[in-house]
Amino acid sequence: DVRGHRADEALESCDRYIEDAYQAGLPFVRIIHGKRTGALRAAIRDALADHPLVRRYESGPADAGGDGVTVAVLAGS
Repeated sequence: DVRGHRADEALESCDRYIEDAYQAGLPFVRIIHGKRTGALRAAIRDALADHPLVRRYESGPADAGGDGVTVAVLAGS
């Protein structure tokens, strides 16, 4: 959950989270960034697009945050 964080703080936190999840063998992660202006969502998704441990990403299900959540499927899963 990176709501309320500055983009640089959120990206650093997400990178650690993805690395830990990958090392633990998890198939995906959920990143909660909120909906507000969309700036944090855009920054996170831009970073995920080039992340070596992320195969793909998408918005969360409508009943679990929708556009306020990004689900990143990790490589190797």
